[in-house]
This record gives sequence, structure tokens and C-alpha cells, in this order.
Amino acid sequence: MITIIEQINDFLWGVPFLIILMGTHIFFTIKLRFPQRKIFYAIKLSLGIGSEKNDNKNLSPFSALATTLAATLGTGNIIGVSTAIALGGPGAIFWCWITGILGMATAYSECYLSVLFRKRTKDGTYVGGPMYVLSNGLHNRYLGTLYAFCTLIAAFGVGCTTQSNSVTQAAVSSFQLSPHLVGIVLAVLTGTVILGGVKTIGNLCERMVPAISFIYLFGCFLLLCLYHKQLPTACLWILEDAFSLSSVAGGFVGSTLQLALRYGIARGLFTNEAGIGTSAIAAAASDTNSPSHQAYVSMTAVFWDTVVMCLVTGLVVVCNMLYDPASIQNVPSTGLTAAAFTHLPYVGDAFLTISLAAFAVTTLIGWSYFGEKATEYLVGNKGIPYYKFLYILMIYFGAIIPMNLVWECTDLINGLMVVPNVIALYFLHRYIKP
Repeated sequence: MITIIEQINDFLWGVPFLIILMGTHIFFTIKLRFPQRKIFYAIKLSLGIGSEKNDNKNLSPFSALATTLAATLGTGNIIGVSTAIALGGPGAIFWCWITGILGMATAYSECYLSVLFRKRTKDGTYVGGPMYVLSNGLHNRYLGTLYAFCTLIAAFGVGCTTQSNSVTQAAVSSFQLSPHLVGIVLAVLTGTVILGGVKTIGNLCERMVPAISFIYLFGCFLLLCLYHKQLPTACLWILEDAFSLSSVAGGFVGSTLQLALRYGIARGLFTNEAGIGTSAIAAAASDTNSPSHQAYVSMTAVFWDTVVMCLVTGLVVVCNMLYDPASIQNVPSTGLTAAAFTHLPYVGDAFLTISLAAFAVTTLIGWSYFGEKATEYLVGNKGIPYYKFLYILMIYFGAIIPMNLVWECTDLINGLMVVPNVIALYFLHRYIKP
């Protein structure tokens, strides 16, 4: 079964989805007259509204952004960049970066439609996302149900079990802790936040995500200071390799233009989720009345996730290849980032382990909200307590069970989410305004 699903995923996340998603990014970039040009205005909006008072029932626009970042920032930005470089060469970083820039237009469009077609419940809270866009905008309840079901399954996969397993592996490797103990602690801590409701989730993400991101980026910049002599050469290497038509010596699986494109674009698409549509679920819960206002704020999630985090991580990895080539010998494709962080003064491996664990915890919290909204769409509020109980339970099981099949199933589910979301974007593009 694993082999069959792997083959399907290799096909889908190869040429087909690269064409579909990159085509979507380019289409909306042109249609909206390059909304990325307003990124500094969008960042100003996101930073300036974090302390505004809202209606105390919905998320503030900044909390919606933080919840989105909680779900997307994490192992993809750290481990994913490592595998992209190992398989596609340093040039993959350039194409990952380009994907982030273009993907901001798709993220803008997703969030715009979700705010436009959301609905307000009896208790005054907003609910929305691609499932509501499909049912209220396209008037196709079947596609809406498919998307919500896939979101629910993905919440238990990429949002829950895989994250708790990542934390457990890091804790066991670095601190020799029991997987059962780690699973229980994670379940209790995360469960306390989840049971507090949407406001508790938003408030915690609003505080944790910026702090964790700043600490991780600070560690990266310390390494770049250490690698300052290698930095110019690393930048030139990335640019040259991004357009190279021949292999470059150095022990990589491949570093031609084709491989750099494939793995760089695929990693960028996967880590920022632009085109999958999950970020729009949080955007729809904000208390703003302006779809474009929230769309600009939510667009910055792709900027921070891919344009900044993935780029900085990639520079650290490539600089380390030049600084200490011996450190990357005989390491797996996932280990290039860890090899670079061994040179961080005093803290070394522990810093990366703790960063991965912290990002995984925020992902657990962010994705719990996405799954909750999918449950509400499918069965109403009566199903939410059962969903929360099962989600918390799966955090524990994720810490102690093998994850190969779960990862492959999650990739497949993400692919199934892309199709209805992109269909809605194209059929409703006339409603989207810059």
C-alpha cells in the first residue's frame, strides 16, 4: 500500500501539480497586477493591527495571520529545505524563493474569496474557507464536502500525528526521553489550548509564533555571521546552479536546471500551502469587514514562510557546504540543516532540536483549528467535542506509532485538496479585487 501511494504522490507532486499551482500563481499575479508590490503595505497592516480591539468573538486580523503561520511554519522550512538542496542542488533555493513570491498572489485570492463568501453563525462568529467558497460561491455542496473531509483527514495527519512524532523523535534523540512521556505531555499541553476555543488558540499563536520565529532566525543570522566569508560565494552558487544545464560536482543526486526547478518549486508549494487553501480558513475567522484588507494581511504568511524562512535556512545550509564540506559527508538528505547548526556556538544541535519541537507544537495548535472548522462544516457544532477529544488522543498515538504510511497518505490528501480549491479560484476569479 505504501509503495502504491508513494508512486501516486511522486506523479502528482511532480509535473502535474507543479504546472497547476505555478500556473495559478502566475495567473493571479498578472490578473491582480502584481499584488506582491504591496508587501510592505501588507506587513505594515499586519504589524499595526495586532493590538486592535475586536468583537471578542472572532480573531483579530493579526491573530488570523499568526494562526496560519502556526500551521505552516515548521519542519518544511527546516528539514524540507535540506531535502530540496540535497536532491535538487543549491539552485533549488532560488526556485523555492520564486515560488514564494508568486504564491503570495494565490494566497491573496484564496483569503479574499473566503472572507467574501464566509457566513456568520448564531453566536456571532465567522466561519469560512474553501469549503464555504465552494458551497456558497460555486453552489457546489459536494466539492465543499470533499474539501472539508480532506481537511479533517489532513488535520489528523500533517497537523497532528506527524508533528507529535517529529517532536518525539527529536526529544528521544537529543534528550533520551520516553516516547510515551513526550506524547502524554504534548497531548496535555496542546489539549489545554485547544479546549480553550478559537480565542485561546489565536491569542497563543499571536504570542508564540513571532517569538519562536525570531529566535530561530536569530540563530540563522549568527551562523551567517560565522559564514560571512562564504556568503557571497554561496549566493553566486545558488544563482548559477538555478540555471545550470549540466551537473555540478559535489556529491549531489543532481543539480541541473530540471532538478533545481522540480525540488525547489515542489518544496516551496508544499511549505507555504498556497493553492491548498488552508490559510483561508483562519483568514475567514477575522473580524475585519474588508476582504482585501485581510487578504493582504494573510498574504504576508507566504512571505514570512517561504521568501524569508526558507531562504535564510537555505543560505545557512549552502554556506556550511563551503565552510565545512566534511560535515555533510554521509549524512541523509534531511540532515544538511542539522550539520550546519552544529557550528552554532555553545548550543549546537540542541538549538535546532528545540526550534523544531516549538514549531511542531504551534503546528499542532494551528491545524487543530482547521480540523475543527472542517468538522463544523460537515456535522455542525455537535461534532466538535468529539473531534477535539480524538485530536488530543491522536497526538499521543502519533508519538509512538510508525509514520511512513501517515506521511504518504497526508501528501495524497493535500493533493486532493488542491483540485477543488483551484477550481473555485478560477471560476470565481472575477470577484477578486486587488
